[in-house]
Amino acid sequence: MARMEQVSLMELGKLAAEGQTEAEVFAQISQCAQKLTKSNKPYLDVTFADAEGTMGLKVWEDKPWFRVLASLPLRSFVSLRGQWTKGSFGMEAADLDVRLLEETEKESFLAGSGTLKKKQEADLKEICVLIKSMNDPRIRSLCVEFMEQFAERLQRAAAARTYHHARRGGLVEHVAGMMRTASAVCQANPELNRDLLLAGCLFHDCGKLWENCYPKEDFTMPYSEAGELLGHIPLGIELVNNLWKRIMALPEADSWKTLDPPSPDVRMHLLHLIASHHGELAFGSPVFPKTPEAVALHYIDNLDAKLEMFRGAYETSEALAPKVLQRKAPLPANVVLPLPSVLPLVPDGADAMP
Repeated sequence: MARMEQVSLMELGKLAAEGQTEAEVFAQISQCAQKLTKSNKPYLDVTFADAEGTMGLKVWEDKPWFRVLASLPLRSFVSLRGQWTKGSFGMEAADLDVRLLEETEKESFLAGSGTLKKKQEADLKEICVLIKSMNDPRIRSLCVEFMEQFAERLQRAAAARTYHHARRGGLVEHVAGMMRTASAVCQANPELNRDLLLAGCLFHDCGKLWENCYPKEDFTMPYSEAGELLGHIPLGIELVNNLWKRIMALPEADSWKTLDPPSPDVRMHLLHLIASHHGELAFGSPVFPKTPEAVALHYIDNLDAKLEMFRGAYETSEALAPKVLQRKAPLPANVVLPLPSVLPLVPDGADAMP
């Protein structure tokens, strides 16, 4: 069979919007429902998922791949090879060849695309570097304990179910982005408690390890009873309290008794950051931000989420005019392409900076 370019679902959507494209995608069948048209003709409404997003596809009964897809169980990992366009019903396929992935292909697919995988690995390393830079031994030990116990789960969690970083490993990207910003904010505002703010970035959404976590071999985010009944803020508070008890039982904890501020105050302020990071009672926080670090955390969280929303809109929204793209929820309006930065001028005859 002739070789085709292999792309992600997001890349396929962009290519198809520009015109017919021939490509192969690896995907998981996350939903497949048989429905009827207005003239009572059966069709399949299928949703495919990968590490970066989802794609809907309507498959009409007269297509050869209708029976193939209808026969496959949900959560099957498949290769889809064909000609793709974007029409009035969304993505459309022609000459589609569907096959199950081999085990080695499945393992590689679950790890994510090369670019995304490298980004998330780099973000995870940066989180660990920033933890190592903390001065307060209690906060540093708490963060190390969390990473030792839950790093694998952190790499499977999403930062949200929709809107921003809503993908497997998205929470690692969100936390790393926030910690980078927090470190810069503390450099500009040295009165802030840097260790506390960095820890707030790490722990603010730690309850999502149970609310928004993907299974080890799945790109479909399940719902959980704990996530529904409690939500990530109470879950995060409970987790930090349990980890705090653990580090306070360490042998080195005896040397922390003379530290100022006292350990109970450090724990309470960190819990306040988790509790207040949504900023408003109407948005799910039980209390308003009441310390400088809590206010900073709320805005850093909001900034990182909003910038990711813009990145997502630039990648997936349709053009309305030159440099103007269609609004993507929850952004309040259409988005405009950003103004590029001016590169430094290089004098004639001078070598460019390496």
